[in-house]
Amino acid sequence: MKAKYIFKGLVAALLLVFITGSCDSYNEGVIEDLNVNREFSPIGLTAKVRNQTTVELNWTIKEEDAAHYVIEFSADDAEFKTIFKTVEVTADQLPVQVALEGETVYSIRVKSVSSTGLADSKWSVTTATTLSEQIFLPVQDADIEATQITLRWAPNSTVTQITVAPGEITHTITPEEKTTGVAVITGLTGETAYTATLLNGTKKRGVVTFTTGIDIGTGILVKPEDDLNAVIAAAPAGSILVLMPGDYTKYTGEISLDKPITIRGLRIADKPKLHVKFTLNATATSLSLIDLELNGDKTLSEVVKYNQSGTYGKLLISGCIVHDYTGSLVYAPSSSSARIESVTVENSIFTNMVTGSSGEFIDFRASYVGNINVTKSTFNNAAASRGFIRADATATFGAGLTSSLIDSCTFYGVTNTIANNAYVIFYVRFATNAAIVRNSLFVETVARYTSQAATIAPTFSNNNYYNAATLNAAVSTTAVKSDPAGTTLNPQFTNAAAGDFTIGNQTLKDNAIGDPRWIK
Repeated sequence: MKAKYIFKGLVAALLLVFITGSCDSYNEGVIEDLNVNREFSPIGLTAKVRNQTTVELNWTIKEEDAAHYVIEFSADDAEFKTIFKTVEVTADQLPVQVALEGETVYSIRVKSVSSTGLADSKWSVTTATTLSEQIFLPVQDADIEATQITLRWAPNSTVTQITVAPGEITHTITPEEKTTGVAVITGLTGETAYTATLLNGTKKRGVVTFTTGIDIGTGILVKPEDDLNAVIAAAPAGSILVLMPGDYTKYTGEISLDKPITIRGLRIADKPKLHVKFTLNATATSLSLIDLELNGDKTLSEVVKYNQSGTYGKLLISGCIVHDYTGSLVYAPSSSSARIESVTVENSIFTNMVTGSSGEFIDFRASYVGNINVTKSTFNNAAASRGFIRADATATFGAGLTSSLIDSCTFYGVTNTIANNAYVIFYVRFATNAAIVRNSLFVETVARYTSQAATIAPTFSNNNYYNAATLNAAVSTTAVKSDPAGTTLNPQFTNAAAGDFTIGNQTLKDNAIGDPRWIK
């Protein structure tokens, strides 16, 4: 027993000596400087593609970092056998944007160059894939005619030809056209959608799409001094009225339609100004309003009203500027049981549409509409105190699907109210319904998407909500659906108060969110 305690005592004494000795012997100073013979490599290197072919590079900077940095780009070559471009930058130039060629996989490497004589750092490497190059300038409405178009691009660019489809048209670019960046393409067909491609040999340098203007042909030409109501009354069913530019004041107010008809402007860039609203009776089975400016003068109510029960075809509102009405854009009251094939609103701007006196912006009370399509349009103070789309339950026409689409639109101050359960973006109670909202921008509104359990949750993708918190609330409920995946970036509009919704936020531009006319 004594031997056991003696052994434990010896072990304890040895440990004490070891610990004491260790503490006494570790007396070297703390290392405050790291002796190195080369610069540290850039860390956190990122590469983002901006505006199709410009690559934005950034990395983390330390206080005593390099005098400058060398960036090398290699095109479709991961081993850097051939250097396509070399750029030198300093820390205060970050993030740096470098213009490159389109449709190319770039390997990118960055190194630090010392200001104190150290060797250069090792390379930090990343990659970026540019999109199709776009040196075409936006097509101007004034450059589009029925059988030809004027196309413009960055002057003095290296380009050889323009191809146009359909039609397999090839235009060889002259030296003068190359210098000015302007070419006129002829031999086109009126009212046709075309795609033009700008090439340097086989390398694509730009792509634009456009639709040619109307070739009057058998259309009826209307002048500003004409009585528009009388012209419509005298026109055969199915006529196309082509309106010259100007202010149509010979007749203002309600136009009652009893036939299918198309009313359109002659020139996209100079829209005829009308002071009318349209009432559709049962025999007016379709209506197209194209390239018009419609002014309600703060006195006219609904722009289009389905006045009688019946079966209707398509309603199209395209390329229009609509403002200062006191009622809905499209309205079918409870007294009208209409079956409507579709309502399409596209490429248009709506401003100061005060719908409080009649109903929601698009409003069907006892009617069935198969498809409601709203695309590439801007809504500024439209239905601020009412709902946006209403499709009430009706059994008059049996089972059917009411489908709504909102795509690539900008909303500012729309449905900015929660004063009533019906005041939502989709007040849809038809038995079978579906909705899609994508690529759209909602700003300055307290709106809710839905308020009814019967409204199926929309399918959302690539939307942004700024000061529109309820639309992208984190949690949806049975009645109040939302889009929690949407972003909340400030679009940085140029001048919203003046109706200029040009987007300043680069991320929204890159993601193509909102009405395309404002993405520049």
